[in-house]
Amino acid sequence: MLLWFTLTGASVLFVIIDIRSTPESPVLKWGFVLLTAYTGPIGAFLYVLGCREPLPGLHERYTAVRWRQVLGSTMHCVAGDGIGILAGAALGSVLALPNLANIAVEYALGFGFGWTIFQALFMRDTAGGSYKQALKGTFVAEFLSMNVLMAGMVLIVALGRSLIPSPLNPLMPEFWFVMSMALLVGFTVAYPINWWLVARNLKHGMMTVRRDEVGADDLPTLGEPSTASAMEGARAESPEMGHAHRAGEKGDNLAAQIIGMVVLTTAIFAIAVWVALMVEAG
Repeated sequence: MLLWFTLTGASVLFVIIDIRSTPESPVLKWGFVLLTAYTGPIGAFLYVLGCREPLPGLHERYTAVRWRQVLGSTMHCVAGDGIGILAGAALGSVLALPNLANIAVEYALGFGFGWTIFQALFMRDTAGGSYKQALKGTFVAEFLSMNVLMAGMVLIVALGRSLIPSPLNPLMPEFWFVMSMALLVGFTVAYPINWWLVARNLKHGMMTVRRDEVGADDLPTLGEPSTASAMEGARAESPEMGHAHRAGEKGDNLAAQIIGMVVLTTAIFAIAVWVALMVEAG
């Protein structure tokens, strides 16, 4: 355990120094620092593999591949949610909350911080600078990702508590080691849902600060109505109308998929909580 914390400290120091020269968004830079603090050398490895510019001028092309975009999306989720989750776990331990109440506090604080601060506030420029619009636009993606992240975490925390004889509290190194392993597993199991979200433009991935910022009018939208045509008397469907119709169908299909994912991820989280409670009770 001492080796793990030593490697974590060295990894965080490396990322803090090295990432200053990486042409990445400031919020994602902080995200990688936090991820490395949570996951030690594995976080540093993911930074080098997924975000660190291999040669000057190649960051855009290097991070454009889908798996690196998803890596950035998942990292952003875990970095922000992790702060609230750790605060909730520490609070629950100090107050000696029952297991289910402890999970509820971790979820509430993790989701609240990740959604309102790390997603909506820090990324509001992608919503035209409107915090309210950013809250609306990031809620579903944050909810889906949080469900799967917490599903992985509660199982590892329950396993850790069952293997460590004394109750975990923030003054013990075992507490931070177990939470570190839980966040690492949570990151891993949240990666697939973030792939789904990035593939459907519901979450962003890596960024490059050298690029001009994308304006709100340049962001892809689903189901955007086309401008009315001046073709009077035309009964056949115009190409523009056809495009709008197809976009509308695509938007309806995406809405159905989102509902399905809400049900699926909520069920996964509920099952994980049930299993975790059984492990800790047994």
